[in-house]
Amino acid sequence: MKKKFLEHCSSKGFYQNDEQIKTLDLIISFSKQRSVLKNKFLNFFNKTDKKLGFYLHGGVGVGKTMLLDFFFDHLKIKKKRMHFNEFMINFHDFRHNYKLQEKDNSIESFVKKLKEKIDVIYLDEFQVTNIVDAMILGKLFETIFKENIKILITSNIKINDLYKDGLQREQFLPFISVIKKFCIEHELVIDLDYRKSIASKLERFFYPANEKTSFQISQIFRQLSKGKNNNPVKLNTKGRTLVVSPFFEGLTRFNFNDLCAVNIGAEDYINLANKCNFITIENIPNFSDDNSDQQQRFITLIDIIYEKKIAVMVSAHFNYENFTSSKKLDGPYKRTISRLFELTSLNLNVN
Repeated sequence: MKKKFLEHCSSKGFYQNDEQIKTLDLIISFSKQRSVLKNKFLNFFNKTDKKLGFYLHGGVGVGKTMLLDFFFDHLKIKKKRMHFNEFMINFHDFRHNYKLQEKDNSIESFVKKLKEKIDVIYLDEFQVTNIVDAMILGKLFETIFKENIKILITSNIKINDLYKDGLQREQFLPFISVIKKFCIEHELVIDLDYRKSIASKLERFFYPANEKTSFQISQIFRQLSKGKNNNPVKLNTKGRTLVVSPFFEGLTRFNFNDLCAVNIGAEDYINLANKCNFITIENIPNFSDDNSDQQQRFITLIDIIYEKKIAVMVSAHFNYENFTSSKKLDGPYKRTISRLFELTSLNLNVN
């Protein structure tokens, strides 16, 4: 497994070091897969284990997702990988739809349906930002573990710091107790952002946002969209409408305010990402406590774009050395900046 991991890193141009190897060893040991791999079958966690989850956290760009992706890909059982935002959207949709149909929409019903499909779920980029999720996660995860569903989690945040300073955090503390009881927590400590080590230059990040950079973006966008049909679309999400215009067969172009200064969120961004293979976002501002709502939407947007591996082109009022953030989002935003570095250097696939 370690040899394959090193070969994987080399083929992808990823940075690797001893800390990643040690962490992979820990995950392998935890999942009891050394003996079963010889039988060419991966029986994930031993049923007698008290620990049913692995919570991997660490700084920006240290390779958490890369490492768990590699491990997850080698699991030969019923499994599902989801961004945490997408998982919670599915949960809330289930409860809403079952209520309309006058069916049992309880947490227990949701988890039983989940158990029918998977034995392990991998939740990438775990963070809690809204009070609705915070109030319900303790019961939800306790029920998941009762059903013997195993969980892999990546996060930039230590378990004890989740939803820190959030509204009514005392009602969130039962979730922290549950996750600490059932999960092994491990920090991946590497003093390097591997995303920046694999991106030789910023090919589509324009700074500062002004008439000159807008003209440069227009030139590139015209070249990419040449010969393609412009058919704007409207994405309808639970009564909200997002107009995608222009829309050249997967290519689109937005002003920041049209995506992040309006009342839309994760589900709208997922629908957008499912339609597009290249997104231009112009006039991204610097952030402070005064526009933290816009910053939270932007963080969510980039997380989803990154999950889908969609190349982007941006213009911003900051570069990678002088960005600012609201106080409460400073940690997650560093991840966003790192991901922008990679997404603006990602090879284009717009055919």
